[in-house]
Amino acid sequence: MSDALDGTAGRRRIYLMRHGEVRYFDADGKAVHPKFVDLTERGQAQAATMGELLADVPFDRALCTGLPRTVQTAQGVLAGRNLVVEDIPALKEIRSGPMGDKSQAEIDAKFVFGMDDADLPRTRFAGGDLFEEFYTRVTTALEALLREPGWRNLLLVAHDGTNRMLLGWASYGGLASARAFDQDPGCLNVIDADVGNGEILRRTLKLSNLTPINHSKLGNNLTSMEQVFDYRRQVLAGIDEP
Repeated sequence: MSDALDGTAGRRRIYLMRHGEVRYFDADGKAVHPKFVDLTERGQAQAATMGELLADVPFDRALCTGLPRTVQTAQGVLAGRNLVVEDIPALKEIRSGPMGDKSQAEIDAKFVFGMDDADLPRTRFAGGDLFEEFYTRVTTALEALLREPGWRNLLLVAHDGTNRMLLGWASYGGLASARAFDQDPGCLNVIDADVGNGEILRRTLKLSNLTPINHSKLGNNLTSMEQVFDYRRQVLAGIDEP
């Protein structure tokens, strides 16, 4: 099998997804450790619908970060295919840290608008990982993956922050562009890369943030992080989900 897409010399394609919908707050509005969250029913439907959209794509490999929400999404997309989902832990999500004596509003803002200053030197995400180190970690892993032989089309399920870094890399915008690449739950991005003699010669962003169910984004007026904290607001206010 050639490692290049048909009609090209050395071009490979990554179908990059964010995992489907999860809930980072419980029924009492308390934070749940992100390591343990599972897909909601809507998240499962997002994965299944994306699987239908990608049914004709001849995936050679499939990878996820190993966390339950990415495993479940990949399995939902690949249902009925005889393809093992590999783990790539280096693409796990950026981590927050201790926030000290900040108010709840200040803490929320650090998450919701955390990407705004990603390109400033020595800036951390919500008191946790340095953006520069996170960017290096995930882009190094992606470049290594692109250099591996034996595939043309690859499914990769990762996270909001991870995907923003990879899309910044793909668009040549780096950390400065990460804030622009919103990632709705279950969304799809497509990255092409030309590889020759072990070198990545160019990359092209073919698609960004295609949602599996609501293609037009009608009514989807909040960013992905605004959605997370709006859910907590609804829980605390006793508002039922639509």
